[in-house]
Amino acid sequence: MADKPTLTSSSGKPYPTNETSQTAGPRGPLMMQDHYLMEKLAHQNRERIPERVVHAKGWGLQGAFTVTHDITQYTCADLFSEVGKQTEVLSRWSTVAGERGAADAERDVRGFSLKFYTEDGNWDMVGNNTPIFFVRDAFKFPDFIRTQKRHPKTNMRSPEAMFDFWAAQPESVHQVTILMSDRGIPRSPAHMNGYGSHTFSMWNKDGVRHWVKFHFKTQQGNEWYSDDKAAEIIGQTRESYQEELWNMVQDGKYPKWKLFIQVMTEEQAMETEFNPFDLTKVWPHGDYPLIEVGELVMDTIPENYFQLVENAAFNPNNVVPGIGFSPDKMLQARVMSYADAHRYRIGTHYEALPANAPKKAKVNHYHKDGAMRFFTNDFGNPNAYYEPNQYDGPVADPRAEEPPLKIDPDAVVARFEQEESEIDYVQPRALYAEVFNDEERDRLHKNMAGGMAPVSDSVKERWLAVLKKVHPDYEAGVRKALETGDHGDPSLPVTDNTPLQAAE
Repeated sequence: MADKPTLTSSSGKPYPTNETSQTAGPRGPLMMQDHYLMEKLAHQNRERIPERVVHAKGWGLQGAFTVTHDITQYTCADLFSEVGKQTEVLSRWSTVAGERGAADAERDVRGFSLKFYTEDGNWDMVGNNTPIFFVRDAFKFPDFIRTQKRHPKTNMRSPEAMFDFWAAQPESVHQVTILMSDRGIPRSPAHMNGYGSHTFSMWNKDGVRHWVKFHFKTQQGNEWYSDDKAAEIIGQTRESYQEELWNMVQDGKYPKWKLFIQVMTEEQAMETEFNPFDLTKVWPHGDYPLIEVGELVMDTIPENYFQLVENAAFNPNNVVPGIGFSPDKMLQARVMSYADAHRYRIGTHYEALPANAPKKAKVNHYHKDGAMRFFTNDFGNPNAYYEPNQYDGPVADPRAEEPPLKIDPDAVVARFEQEESEIDYVQPRALYAEVFNDEERDRLHKNMAGGMAPVSDSVKERWLAVLKKVHPDYEAGVRKALETGDHGDPSLPVTDNTPLQAAE
């Protein structure tokens, strides 16, 4: 026993036993004074933090990013300052709609988030495995997410709600096409790309700003599962992603990605036929080619999943000097909503937790007290608890200010109207007709029909009308698969098949 550590309470007091409760005699009731028992039960009640509203099921690794190409002409961000520079990174990949217990291999968009621990603080690249999204205005985001969750009466996933919403938001067809295609079920996080999705900005040492898109291209190759293969895997294990990542690292086959950026000048952004800040649109690679930046290698399994992955709080407003935002309306809303979600889920001081605290930058601020203030309240200077002060407290650094943002003055007060436009069909039409081959289109038709099979005829017709505007063959292929039943099981993990009447 002398070689083993002593079991203690959370205050350090030794436990006399960890097996039996104090009672009033052998057959008497429990004693309220048994604070060891109370502590143990109370802690168990609080062992789970609230599940993320979205991206609840996730997997993560630690690793590093290395700069391989000079992009200092575009950015003064320190992590890109020289070729060969390395930055420690924490990753988390996730499904979007599924709960914590969801199977890894379900058809869903995947989150792709990275936290770079730089000398200037943390830079969080918070994206997905798709370069676009379902909606372009944050006003519709809560409604969209509700369609992906459970029906308030049936408590089941509702394809009726999904396709009803998408049919009313034509810009969704681009992302839905990707979701229902072969790309909808990646083999694992290591076998998918990651995208910042939004338009961000970079500025160089001269204050010249460029708009940028971030692309992390997998070096393992893009691989996906069919519905049938995914169903087979789910029947064997619900943790296929975690298992594959674990085995890759254990075997020394570390997952790798190459980072590329697309770059657009402010002048070019004023001339594009599409809105370059619209999250439902991609930038054509022919016009804005990929520029290689560096390599990401994720080679370490976190020692404690809860501490470093579940507690991880990725936040789009975590940028560093040289990287900034854009007029992308979804990004502007995420800058607020992500931090707010983390404060609710983890606590006021979530950024001081080990997963989120900067590793190379010293933290100094005037935020005081609050629940879970588990670190120093004064950063070594107890008199400097307000600002300005005469006690050498931290002061702002104007060098961190980004250059003025050039925007359309009319856009400041204008609503982001959701009027239907032909521009919403151009890119999904190119994806369907020019990128996909015949076999991929056939599988898309069947996957789409499988997802639509349970919904009402009125919603089917509304969505088929959207597909027809993309391409007549798209609508005809999905309609035929619906009519012939040649689509197998629904491609989404859903079970309810009729809309509830208002009278119910």
